[in-house]
Amino acid sequence: MSSSVHARVSGESLAVRYTLTALALAFMFLFLGLPLLAVFAEAFRQGLGPYWTALVEPDTRHAIMLTVLIAVVVLPFNIFFGLAAAWAVARFEFRGKSLLLTFIDLPFAVSPVVAGLLFILIFGRNGWLGPWLQAHDIKIIFAMPGMIIATLFITLPYIARELIPLMQSQGKDEEEAAVSLGATGLQMLWRVTLPNIKWGLLYGVILANARAMGEFGAVSVVSGHIRGETNTLPLHVEILYNEYNSVGAFAAASVLALLALVTLVAKTVVEWRMNKETAMLDAALPMESTSA
Repeated sequence: MSSSVHARVSGESLAVRYTLTALALAFMFLFLGLPLLAVFAEAFRQGLGPYWTALVEPDTRHAIMLTVLIAVVVLPFNIFFGLAAAWAVARFEFRGKSLLLTFIDLPFAVSPVVAGLLFILIFGRNGWLGPWLQAHDIKIIFAMPGMIIATLFITLPYIARELIPLMQSQGKDEEEAAVSLGATGLQMLWRVTLPNIKWGLLYGVILANARAMGEFGAVSVVSGHIRGETNTLPLHVEILYNEYNSVGAFAAASVLALLALVTLVAKTVVEWRMNKETAMLDAALPMESTSA
């Protein structure tokens, strides 16, 4: 199809489309590309030596390890909840289904700082469970357990929200066929359900993991900002910047930027595979109907 015919079909002239594309690219460069370049430029401003020295500094290494550890600990809970919630919503009709969907979306609606304050109200020394926790020498607030709980609350909806529409669109015919052939629930999960949703699940895992490593608000409230103990990488960047240690702050920020780039590449690959499989399925359906 020629460009003129395509322009008439789309209803917009080439000039309009090129202008809108140029504006979108300029906006992305100004608000995404330029800040990213500035982070690496400031991180390497004094050379590779000071940059590496800032990264291997003990507090920075601890912040990186703590960030990764929290993300790893939170991930299995996200996967389990995401699968269970998506299964319940996509496969069953029950009273309270809309309420469950509301609870799934709750972390999107509540400010992370407010969520952190709620956890202090529940688990803090003067909170609802504070006296009992203190009597049993259990420390949640201003310690790693509180940071894990806060991160889990913030990241909980991502996998479920990716899987629910995917499982609803796929239907449950294959699963019912597997059960009718004698498959157990676990066999159906491993051999039918998971293979069908694997790319959607991986996409949700990538988003949840990226959110876990970059979380600031809720974790900042419940961590106590104890240097070398409860500072994740985003919190450590803030402390270094407030101390006017620009090289250290931007060096730590560059690690977060690299993680974001890796996440973006992984997200793009998964999207490509999902679109490819969808296109193959769409192409196979007419062939099956024709042969039938």
